[in-house]
Amino acid sequence: MTGWSCLVTGAGGFLGQRIVRLLVEEKELKEIRALDKAFRPELREEFSKLQNKAKLTMLEGDILDESCLKRACQDITVVIHAASIIDVLGAIHRESIMNVNVKGTKLLLEACVHASVPIFIYTSSVEVAGPSSYKEVIQNGHEDQPLESTWSAPYPYSKQLAEKAVLAANGWTLKNGGTLYTCALRPMYIYGEGSRFISATINEALNNSGILPSTGKFSTVNPVYVGNVAWAHILAFRALRDPKKAPSVQGQFYYVSDDTPHQSYDTLNYTLSKEFGLCLNSSWSLPLFLMYWIAFLLEVVSFLLSPIYTYRPPFNRHTVTLSNSAYTFSYKKAQRDLAYKPLYSWEEARQNTVEWVGSLVDRHKEMLKSKTQ
Repeated sequence: MTGWSCLVTGAGGFLGQRIVRLLVEEKELKEIRALDKAFRPELREEFSKLQNKAKLTMLEGDILDESCLKRACQDITVVIHAASIIDVLGAIHRESIMNVNVKGTKLLLEACVHASVPIFIYTSSVEVAGPSSYKEVIQNGHEDQPLESTWSAPYPYSKQLAEKAVLAANGWTLKNGGTLYTCALRPMYIYGEGSRFISATINEALNNSGILPSTGKFSTVNPVYVGNVAWAHILAFRALRDPKKAPSVQGQFYYVSDDTPHQSYDTLNYTLSKEFGLCLNSSWSLPLFLMYWIAFLLEVVSFLLSPIYTYRPPFNRHTVTLSNSAYTFSYKKAQRDLAYKPLYSWEEARQNTVEWVGSLVDRHKEMLKSKTQ
């Protein structure tokens, strides 16, 4: 792997920054380019410190800016495309999600061809596979099962189209006559320090007498720690650069999970926060089928009001299904082809996340104290 270089898109995000932190430890790394729309001052400072280990260049630019992408890809060996808009509640306009997640991915693939970048790794999502119905049960699912989400919701649909584009690009001829090789990683629900979903849940509980909101008590899922997802990306590019491993990886997708116990989303949130006095909501909840049909009625109301008013329902059929399904996947294929083994155990992942949750609780206490002074 002499003198290789890597571009990471979405490098300022929850997963992207963890990928960058692992990349700086790679040997014979010539340069890392970290691309994002903007970098928070504290992350910019952290990345500046990492420059002692490897040449790390921060680039601020838009994934829809073709000239920016061509410059970013120049003299790059590997592209890790982690940039995307994640939205399951319908808070962001559909066109914006489709543009960034689908058009942005296609523009980046074209930039790779133009700059003769031979390896492209795409951060996909388990949502491209489903769940399509809360009645559907998948336990220890695998890549040979023909699973495909039937939702037209912009996030799963856009990730599905983008992944197809990436895998279809495997084998494209590059400008210098070389060949583009691609693969995609489908992580489960990602948790860990910096998760905006967990942060929102904890903050809501802290503002509600320590009662955690119920986000998915009927679910059975296998969440994956952010550090292990980042590690899978490192192993994917190593495999694609290894002449012996590469043929079995090219054009493939891989589910990425770890040894986090199978559990509900509510149980995970409780496990990560119980030592700070937060507790599960013990009040009665609606049956799942009733929640689903109420979601349908809310969607109808939203549609009928759309000509005169933008109404965003608190939940929809997609979120009800996503939050309350039995949907777990094995990482055996990644283990076989990428030599993937979780870098962090469940205990390490849990402890790291709990410590971060503690910092959120402390910050909330400080905020309350400043208000009373």
